[in-house]
Amino acid sequence: MGNDALTKNEDATLAKAGRSLPTATELAPLNALERSAFYLTRRMNFGAWKRFWTFCQRHIGSLWIYLATYNLMNVFGLENVADSDDSRPLILVANHRSFFDMYTVSSVLFRRTSRKMALFFPVRAKFFYTNPAGWFVNFVMGWWSMYPPFFREEKQAAKREFDKFSVRELTSLCAAGEGHIIGFHPEGKRNLNDDPHNFLPAQPGIGKVIYSARPQVIPVFIAGLGNDLSRQIWGNWSGGEDVRIWFGEEIDLSEFYERPDRLRTHKQISDHLMEKIGELAAKDRERLNRHS
Repeated sequence: MGNDALTKNEDATLAKAGRSLPTATELAPLNALERSAFYLTRRMNFGAWKRFWTFCQRHIGSLWIYLATYNLMNVFGLENVADSDDSRPLILVANHRSFFDMYTVSSVLFRRTSRKMALFFPVRAKFFYTNPAGWFVNFVMGWWSMYPPFFREEKQAAKREFDKFSVRELTSLCAAGEGHIIGFHPEGKRNLNDDPHNFLPAQPGIGKVIYSARPQVIPVFIAGLGNDLSRQIWGNWSGGEDVRIWFGEEIDLSEFYERPDRLRTHKQISDHLMEKIGELAAKDRERLNRHS
Protein backbone atom coordinates (compact mmCIF):
# COMPACT_ATOMS: atom_id res chain seq x y z
CA MET A 1 0.00 0.00 0.00
CA GLY A 2 1.46 3.39 -0.97
CA ASN A 3 1.84 6.51 1.17
CA ASP A 4 -1.17 8.19 -0.47
CA ALA A 5 -3.40 5.24 0.40
CA LEU A 6 -2.13 5.22 3.98
CA THR A 7 -2.85 8.93 4.27
CA LYS A 8 -6.39 8.50 2.96
CA ASN A 9 -7.02 5.65 5.39
CA GLU A 10 -5.80 7.75 8.34
CA ASP A 11 -8.00 10.65 7.23
CA ALA A 12 -11.04 8.39 6.94
CA THR A 13 -10.45 6.81 10.36
CA LEU A 14 -10.08 10.12 12.18
CA ALA A 15 -12.84 11.83 10.23
CA LYS A 16 -15.25 9.15 11.43
CA ALA A 17 -14.17 10.00 14.98
CA GLY A 18 -15.15 13.62 14.39
CA ARG A 19 -11.62 14.97 14.10
CA SER A 20 -10.94 17.88 11.78
CA LEU A 21 -8.67 17.43 8.78
CA PRO A 22 -6.05 19.78 7.32
CA THR A 23 -6.99 21.13 3.91
CA ALA A 24 -4.87 20.48 0.85
CA THR A 25 -3.68 24.11 1.02
CA GLU A 26 -2.61 23.70 4.65
CA LEU A 27 -0.77 20.46 3.95
CA ALA A 28 0.90 21.63 0.74
CA PRO A 29 3.91 23.45 2.33
CA LEU A 30 4.97 20.37 4.34
CA ASN A 31 7.54 18.05 2.87
CA ALA A 32 7.17 14.25 2.89
CA LEU A 33 9.06 13.84 6.18
CA GLU A 34 6.93 16.44 7.96
CA ARG A 35 3.71 14.98 6.62
CA SER A 36 4.73 11.52 7.77
CA ALA A 37 5.53 12.84 11.24
CA PHE A 38 2.20 14.62 11.40
CA TYR A 39 0.09 11.65 10.29
CA LEU A 40 1.93 9.22 12.55
CA THR A 41 1.66 11.42 15.64
CA ARG A 42 -1.93 12.32 14.89
CA ARG A 43 -2.88 8.65 14.69
CA MET A 44 -1.15 7.95 18.01
CA ASN A 45 -3.27 10.61 19.74
CA PHE A 46 -6.74 9.19 19.18
CA GLY A 47 -8.71 6.03 19.84
CA ALA A 48 -7.11 2.81 21.04
CA TRP A 49 -3.59 4.09 20.40
CA LYS A 50 -4.15 7.08 22.69
CA ARG A 51 -5.48 4.81 25.44
CA PHE A 52 -2.44 2.57 25.09
CA TRP A 53 0.07 5.42 25.26
CA THR A 54 -1.78 6.94 28.23
CA PHE A 55 -1.36 3.59 30.00
CA CYS A 56 2.38 3.81 29.26
CA GLN A 57 2.52 7.38 30.57
CA ARG A 58 0.79 6.41 33.79
CA HIS A 59 2.78 3.26 34.55
CA ILE A 60 6.16 3.77 32.85
CA GLY A 61 6.79 7.43 32.05
CA SER A 62 5.58 8.75 35.39
CA LEU A 63 7.78 6.23 37.21
CA TRP A 64 11.11 7.33 35.77
CA ILE A 65 10.23 10.98 36.36
CA TYR A 66 9.33 10.11 39.95
CA LEU A 67 12.65 8.30 40.42
CA ALA A 68 14.50 11.38 39.19
CA THR A 69 12.69 13.86 41.45
CA TYR A 70 11.09 12.20 44.50
CA ASN A 71 13.63 13.52 47.05
CA LEU A 72 13.17 17.07 45.81
CA MET A 73 9.47 17.21 44.95
CA ASN A 74 7.11 19.64 46.70
CA VAL A 75 3.53 19.89 45.43
CA PHE A 76 0.88 22.40 46.50
CA GLY A 77 -2.80 22.72 45.59
CA LEU A 78 -3.05 19.38 43.82
CA GLU A 79 -6.68 19.11 44.96
CA ASN A 80 -7.56 21.84 42.45
CA VAL A 81 -6.80 19.45 39.60
CA ALA A 82 -7.99 16.29 41.35
CA ASP A 83 -11.41 17.86 41.99
CA SER A 84 -11.85 19.32 38.50
CA ASP A 85 -14.53 17.93 36.15
CA ASP A 86 -12.88 15.19 34.08
CA SER A 87 -15.81 15.13 31.66
CA ARG A 88 -14.63 18.52 30.33
CA PRO A 89 -11.23 19.48 28.91
CA LEU A 90 -8.78 21.17 31.27
CA ILE A 91 -5.95 23.48 30.23
CA LEU A 92 -2.99 23.74 32.59
CA VAL A 93 -1.28 27.07 31.89
CA ALA A 94 2.24 27.18 33.32
CA ASN A 95 5.40 29.23 33.30
CA HIS A 96 8.18 27.71 31.22
CA ARG A 97 11.68 27.23 32.65
CA SER A 98 12.74 23.73 31.66
CA PHE A 99 12.31 21.15 28.93
CA PHE A 100 10.86 18.90 31.63
CA ASP A 101 8.18 21.19 33.09
CA MET A 102 5.06 19.47 31.77
CA TYR A 103 6.53 15.97 31.97
CA THR A 104 7.06 16.48 35.69
CA VAL A 105 3.59 17.94 36.16
CA SER A 106 2.03 15.00 34.33
CA SER A 107 3.98 12.52 36.47
CA VAL A 108 2.59 14.12 39.63
CA LEU A 109 -0.96 13.96 38.25
CA PHE A 110 -0.67 10.33 37.21
CA ARG A 111 0.88 9.19 40.49
CA ARG A 112 -1.07 11.31 42.97
CA THR A 113 -4.57 11.52 41.49
CA SER A 114 -7.05 9.05 40.03
CA ARG A 115 -8.41 11.57 37.54
CA LYS A 116 -9.07 10.42 33.97
CA MET A 117 -6.39 11.87 31.71
CA ALA A 118 -5.53 12.10 28.04
CA LEU A 119 -2.59 14.46 27.67
CA PHE A 120 -1.82 16.81 24.79
CA PHE A 121 1.15 19.17 24.64
CA PRO A 122 1.11 21.61 21.69
CA VAL A 123 4.68 21.93 20.47
CA ARG A 124 6.88 23.82 18.04
CA ALA A 125 7.23 21.60 14.99
CA LYS A 126 10.92 22.36 14.56
CA PHE A 127 12.90 19.22 15.45
CA PHE A 128 9.93 17.23 16.79
CA TYR A 129 8.27 17.05 13.37
CA THR A 130 11.15 17.92 11.04
CA ASN A 131 13.76 15.42 12.22
CA PRO A 132 13.41 11.65 12.84
CA ALA A 133 15.36 12.17 16.07
CA GLY A 134 12.54 14.48 17.15
CA TRP A 135 10.01 11.72 16.49
CA PHE A 136 12.03 9.49 18.79
CA VAL A 137 12.13 12.10 21.56
CA ASN A 138 8.36 12.56 21.26
CA PHE A 139 7.99 8.81 21.66
CA VAL A 140 10.36 8.17 24.57
CA MET A 141 9.66 11.42 26.46
CA GLY A 142 6.05 12.20 25.66
CA TRP A 143 4.58 8.91 24.46
CA TRP A 144 3.54 10.84 21.32
CA SER A 145 1.64 13.50 23.31
CA MET A 146 3.52 16.45 21.75
CA TYR A 147 0.57 17.31 19.53
CA PRO A 148 -0.58 19.34 17.62
CA PRO A 149 2.52 20.85 15.98
CA PHE A 150 3.01 24.53 15.12
CA PHE A 151 5.38 25.72 12.38
CA ARG A 152 5.24 29.41 13.32
CA GLU A 153 9.01 29.68 13.82
CA GLU A 154 10.00 27.93 10.60
CA LYS A 155 12.08 30.07 8.20
CA GLN A 156 9.76 29.08 5.37
CA ALA A 157 6.75 31.31 6.03
CA ALA A 158 4.56 29.13 3.79
CA LYS A 159 4.68 26.36 6.39
CA ARG A 160 2.79 28.58 8.78
CA GLU A 161 -0.26 27.92 6.63
CA PHE A 162 -0.43 24.57 8.41
CA ASP A 163 -0.83 26.36 11.74
CA LYS A 164 -4.40 27.26 10.77
CA PHE A 165 -5.23 23.58 11.06
CA SER A 166 -3.28 23.25 14.33
CA VAL A 167 -5.27 26.10 15.88
CA ARG A 168 -8.53 24.39 14.87
CA GLU A 169 -7.29 21.06 16.19
CA LEU A 170 -6.14 22.54 19.50
CA THR A 171 -9.43 24.40 19.89
CA SER A 172 -11.31 21.15 19.28
CA LEU A 173 -9.24 19.31 21.89
CA CYS A 174 -9.92 22.10 24.39
CA ALA A 175 -13.65 22.25 23.65
CA ALA A 176 -14.64 18.61 24.10
CA GLY A 177 -13.15 15.32 25.20
CA GLU A 178 -13.38 13.28 28.37
CA GLY A 179 -10.18 13.47 30.40
CA HIS A 180 -8.49 15.88 28.03
CA ILE A 181 -5.67 17.78 29.72
CA ILE A 182 -3.76 20.25 27.59
CA GLY A 183 -0.46 21.62 28.88
CA PHE A 184 0.36 25.09 27.60
CA HIS A 185 2.97 27.78 28.24
CA PRO A 186 1.50 31.27 27.60
CA GLU A 187 5.03 32.72 27.41
CA GLY A 188 5.57 30.78 24.20
CA LYS A 189 9.17 29.76 24.93
CA ARG A 190 11.47 28.96 27.82
CA ASN A 191 12.31 31.87 30.09
CA LEU A 192 16.04 31.66 30.87
CA ASN A 193 16.02 34.63 33.26
CA ASP A 194 17.91 33.90 36.48
CA ASP A 195 14.81 34.72 38.55
CA PRO A 196 12.14 32.02 38.16
CA HIS A 197 9.52 34.38 39.58
CA ASN A 198 9.76 36.77 36.62
CA PHE A 199 8.06 35.92 33.33
CA LEU A 200 8.20 36.69 29.64
CA PRO A 201 5.21 38.52 28.10
CA ALA A 202 2.19 36.34 27.37
CA GLN A 203 1.39 35.51 23.76
CA PRO A 204 -2.23 35.93 22.57
CA GLY A 205 -2.59 32.49 20.94
CA ILE A 206 -3.81 30.62 24.00
CA GLY A 207 -6.27 33.44 24.69
CA LYS A 208 -7.82 32.90 21.27
CA VAL A 209 -8.14 29.15 21.85
CA ILE A 210 -9.68 29.58 25.31
CA TYR A 211 -12.12 32.23 24.07
CA SER A 212 -13.40 29.81 21.42
CA ALA A 213 -13.30 26.56 23.41
CA ARG A 214 -14.34 27.68 26.94
CA PRO A 215 -12.45 24.89 28.81
CA GLN A 216 -11.57 24.68 32.47
CA VAL A 217 -8.32 26.55 33.09
CA ILE A 218 -5.97 26.06 36.05
CA PRO A 219 -2.70 27.98 36.55
CA VAL A 220 0.52 26.20 37.45
CA PHE A 221 3.81 27.60 38.71
CA ILE A 222 6.92 25.41 38.38
CA ALA A 223 10.39 26.06 39.80
CA GLY A 224 13.52 24.09 40.59
CA LEU A 225 13.82 22.06 37.40
CA GLY A 226 16.91 22.36 35.22
CA ASN A 227 17.55 21.60 31.56
CA ASP A 228 20.42 19.16 32.11
CA LEU A 229 18.82 15.74 32.55
CA SER A 230 21.85 13.98 34.07
CA ARG A 231 22.41 16.84 36.52
CA GLN A 232 18.71 16.82 37.44
CA ILE A 233 18.79 13.10 38.17
CA TRP A 234 22.04 13.34 40.15
CA GLY A 235 20.62 16.22 42.17
CA ASN A 236 17.82 14.00 43.40
CA TRP A 237 20.37 12.09 45.50
CA SER A 238 23.05 14.73 46.01
CA GLY A 239 20.92 17.54 47.39
CA GLY A 240 19.81 19.53 44.36
CA GLU A 241 17.37 22.42 44.38
CA ASP A 242 13.86 21.63 45.58
CA VAL A 243 11.30 21.19 42.81
CA ARG A 244 8.12 23.15 43.55
CA ILE A 245 4.85 22.74 41.67
CA TRP A 246 1.95 24.98 42.62
CA PHE A 247 -1.56 24.35 41.25
CA GLY A 248 -3.99 27.23 41.58
CA GLU A 249 -7.77 27.33 41.64
CA GLU A 250 -9.74 27.25 38.40
CA ILE A 251 -9.63 30.66 36.73
CA ASP A 252 -12.96 32.43 36.16
CA LEU A 253 -12.79 33.96 32.68
CA SER A 254 -16.48 34.76 32.26
CA GLU A 255 -15.88 38.51 32.11
CA PHE A 256 -13.63 38.08 29.07
CA TYR A 257 -16.20 35.97 27.22
CA GLU A 258 -18.53 38.99 27.22
CA ARG A 259 -15.97 41.01 25.26
CA PRO A 260 -15.58 41.04 21.44
CA ASP A 261 -13.78 38.12 19.79
CA ARG A 262 -10.67 39.98 18.70
CA LEU A 263 -6.92 40.09 19.26
CA ARG A 264 -7.13 42.58 22.12
CA THR A 265 -9.45 40.29 24.10
CA HIS A 266 -7.23 37.27 23.38
CA LYS A 267 -4.19 39.14 24.70
CA GLN A 268 -6.11 40.25 27.79
CA ILE A 269 -6.99 36.63 28.54
CA SER A 270 -3.36 35.56 28.13
CA ASP A 271 -2.16 38.39 30.36
CA HIS A 272 -4.72 37.41 33.01
CA LEU A 273 -3.43 33.84 32.94
CA MET A 274 0.10 35.05 33.61
CA GLU A 275 -1.20 37.19 36.47
CA LYS A 276 -2.67 34.07 38.07
CA ILE A 277 0.59 32.17 37.56
CA GLY A 278 2.31 35.18 39.12
CA GLU A 279 0.14 34.88 42.23
CA LEU A 280 1.42 31.33 42.67
CA ALA A 281 4.97 32.54 42.10
CA ALA A 282 4.48 35.06 44.91
CA LYS A 283 3.45 32.22 47.23
CA ASP A 284 6.57 30.33 46.24
CA ARG A 285 8.78 33.34 46.89
CA GLU A 286 7.13 33.84 50.30
CA ARG A 287 7.73 30.18 51.16
CA LEU A 288 11.39 30.44 50.17
CA ASN A 289 11.81 33.53 52.33
CA ARG A 290 10.29 31.77 55.33
CA HIS A 291 12.67 28.82 54.95
CA SER A 292 15.81 30.86 54.23
